[in-house]
Amino acid sequence: MAFRTKQQLLDEYLVASARTGDRKAFDLLARRWQGKLVAHAWRLTGDVDHAREAAQEGWIEIVRGLGRLRDERAFPAWAYQIVSRRCARRIGGLQRDRALVAAAAAEPVEAFIAPEEGDAPAMTRLRAGLAALPPGQRAVIGLFYLEELGVADVATALNVPAGTVKTRLLHARRKLRAVLEGEA
Repeated sequence: MAFRTKQQLLDEYLVASARTGDRKAFDLLARRWQGKLVAHAWRLTGDVDHAREAAQEGWIEIVRGLGRLRDERAFPAWAYQIVSRRCARRIGGLQRDRALVAAAAAEPVEAFIAPEEGDAPAMTRLRAGLAALPPGQRAVIGLFYLEELGVADVATALNVPAGTVKTRLLHARRKLRAVLEGEA
């Protein structure tokens, strides 16, 4: 049996309580997960406004579907999957307008590349490397390393096969290694 952290246990309790109609539990669950879902949406869209909107739309679907979620442990992958679908719809809409897509692609991804005070040169290179990754690879890296989801949960969250997750991780790691070693 896998070890569950206190945070995971709290989330599972909040999901179970929210499912039974406990408004306070749902509010706390939403506060705990809002930032994670927006960050995930940002990794997919590359735009903070689209990310916020996708996460907000995702919450509407989460509220409607929470009663049908039978396994509290599945909440993270399920919620990420909902937001991933919302992002895909947004991206599809953006792709219909090629001029807008070109303008969005030219925008820097500031959250990863903005150096923080006291950043080591390697950290600055890592931030730039993360910003340069394609959205699919950036999302996989974020869910796997930052959100600590397993490959199967990342696959569920992104609605892709586990093999695709592994391939994206492989390519992203190679690119980041090259950046950190000064090759890129």
